Amino acid sequence: MIGKLNHVAIATPDLEAASRQYRELLGAEVSTPVDMPEHGVTTVFVTLPNTSIELIAPLGEASPIARFLIKHPDGGIHHICYEVADIEAAKKALAAKGVRILGDGEVKTGAHGKPVLFLHPKDMGGALIEIEEV
Repeated sequence: MIGKLNHVAIATPDLEAASRQYRELLGAEVSTPVDMPEHGVTTVFVTLPNTSIELIAPLGEASPIARFLIKHPDGGIHHICYEVADIEAAKKALAAKGVRILGDGEVKTGAHGKPVLFLHPKDMGGALIEIEEV
């Protein structure tokens, strides 16, 4: 079911500063910020040869990232995203094994414009896992 690592998401209180670090200190290609109101975040993608890093910052006070940053004010790893070929089949298989899907349990459109789901960290060894159909 699980495919390759798509990205690692890092929550940051200062998206501009984090972007600058990757661009200027590490020499990485960094995208322009994109607001995603349906998820309550602003995202930036850092392109790497074998995967990418998603820098995420809160978009509004109700953002789940704002709540994350209360517990982790300096930021930190927020989630890991893996690719799947068929998100509906993955959803059914995971639900049959007792894995909870966050939110309303329905597939959403993610930052890449592709279908995504988030799996409950308590069912995934403490890590927030995103699966994305490719």
